[in-house]
Amino acid sequence: MKKTTLKDGTKIYCITKLEAQMLDMHVSAYLKNDIEINSKDTIIDVGANIGIFGHRILQQCKPEIIAFEPIDTIFKVLEKNMKLSNNDKYKIFPYGISDKNEFIDFVYYPNCPALSTSNPDIWNDKQQLLLAIKGSLEFAPKEWWWAKFIPVQFYSLIIYWMKRNSKHIKCELKTLSYIIEYNSLNKIDLLKVDCEGHELKVLDGIDEIHWPLIKQIVIEIHNIDDRLNKIINILKKQGFKLKVEKEPSLKETDLFNIYAKRSDFH
Repeated sequence: MKKTTLKDGTKIYCITKLEAQMLDMHVSAYLKNDIEINSKDTIIDVGANIGIFGHRILQQCKPEIIAFEPIDTIFKVLEKNMKLSNNDKYKIFPYGISDKNEFIDFVYYPNCPALSTSNPDIWNDKQQLLLAIKGSLEFAPKEWWWAKFIPVQFYSLIIYWMKRNSKHIKCELKTLSYIIEYNSLNKIDLLKVDCEGHELKVLDGIDEIHWPLIKQIVIEIHNIDDRLNKIINILKKQGFKLKVEKEPSLKETDLFNIYAKRSDFH
């Protein structure tokens, strides 16, 4: 486990320093588009990774954060960052969120932990990965001054390195409705979902009686098998107003962000 300093001087534990800097850039996008957070809120973080999202929120205010990360190696870093935040309302759990309570296989990529997923097929499209690398280098953090010097011919080698030495790990999953009942939650002011291809199952694990508790949603979507439209239809049916956007670094990929807010939420 390493420790790195982000662009504003924030110190955080990580697995790889470059990935922590890139995750920080992605997290900044989640806190846009009229998403509102205050200290009385309850926030659910599905796919917390090393906890940069929670860390950044706690720099703004002090809400209750309930975060989930199913891969043990990543969870241990999340735990260190949770303690670093020094906030007793920051709770973390070593499992993922899905449409049923079960154990399933995840693929963990030690060289690029953010790719880790229960749906490794999403990374079989080499063209999509090449486009993601191209965009990530084009819009890289300022610390990556060297990014513009990497020739396109090296991108395939980067993909090979990212996916190298992958490991299969058995991880526990639970439904969001189980979490709501287990924690006796009476509201979720923000549900953030970033779980590498598992996002539709997260929504499918919400019982009808619990949908009214959710006020705002930020969700990253891998648009496979028309998943974007399926999720848009689910959220509209549940009374959310939506914005669908792409991060500049992912503009040529099939990755989208949805920002959803209840029409009666102010």
